Amino acid sequence: MVRCAAIGLAMAMAAGPAAAELQPGTAAPDFSTQATQGGNEFSFRLADALKKGPVVLYFYPAAFTKGCTEEAHEFADATAQFHDLGATVIGVSQDKIAKLKEFSVSECRSKFPVASDADGSISKAYDAVLIGALGYSNRTSYVILPDGHISYAYTALDPTGHVGNTMAAVKKWKASH
Repeated sequence: MVRCAAIGLAMAMAAGPAAAELQPGTAAPDFSTQATQGGNEFSFRLADALKKGPVVLYFYPAAFTKGCTEEAHEFADATAQFHDLGATVIGVSQDKIAKLKEFSVSECRSKFPVASDADGSISKAYDAVLIGALGYSNRTSYVILPDGHISYAYTALDPTGHVGNTMAAVKKWKASH
């Protein structure tokens, strides 16, 4: 309950969308972390995923909260379409991996991985820390191209635009390749 109150307070403080700090054209910071898909834990490294195609990297505040659950459902529904375009989707939060194992099955429907940023270092590297809510990532989505550069960035606590916006960015990239 305290966690929901902290997120609610931070959302009220950050009224309206804010520009993502890492802008298109910026080199995406590489990272390695523990991730889970379908409850199965594995090591995820951005550089390895980029060898397969673009990566949709989205940060979210906390597993099992209303907006994060809604966003996970939307990404799960769109995962096959992202894969058809050659893209990998991965969600990142500052939750511990044990909690994400359950979230990956129930809310992500075992369709895409979610990764733990328990120390907040990945969120910091991507300027995706939720201001005023220590220990939470802001809702920020990036499309990172195989060359390691960001092609699209979007920050808004409202989860409704993230899937459609990143899908459009991946489609734009695919049309030119």
